[in-house]
Amino acid sequence: MEKQTYFTGTGRRKTASARVRLMPGNGAIIIDGKPFEERFPGLEHQRVIVQPLVVTENMGKFNVMVKVAGGGITGQSGAISQGIARALVSVNETFKSALRQNGLLTRDARAKERKKPGLRRARKAPQYTKR
Repeated sequence: MEKQTYFTGTGRRKTASARVRLMPGNGAIIIDGKPFEERFPGLEHQRVIVQPLVVTENMGKFNVMVKVAGGGITGQSGAISQGIARALVSVNETFKSALRQNGLLTRDARAKERKKPGLRRARKAPQYTKR
């Protein structure tokens, strides 16, 4: 029995994390068992997900299998994008410079700031009254 070869990458964004497997194939992107167009109907999220494949000109050359957990759709799409980019680097090191120039390998560390005591949100203070 032939061992199937695949390349892995892990991506994180906000509170979402994605485990990505890249296999040579016809370009199908499956996220949690569903086609990615069905899982992410918004065009902007779809564009973010396929951006690493477009930048490295590998659209249609790899099948992508993703397991994603946590966060919302924006965080998840960003995590998937980073996971695909990291998997592409493990496929071929020469992709690294193009992915790095487009900011696809850098972890976006922005996350929701915690609420502080005495404030309504992280920074919003109650309205000041003089009298």
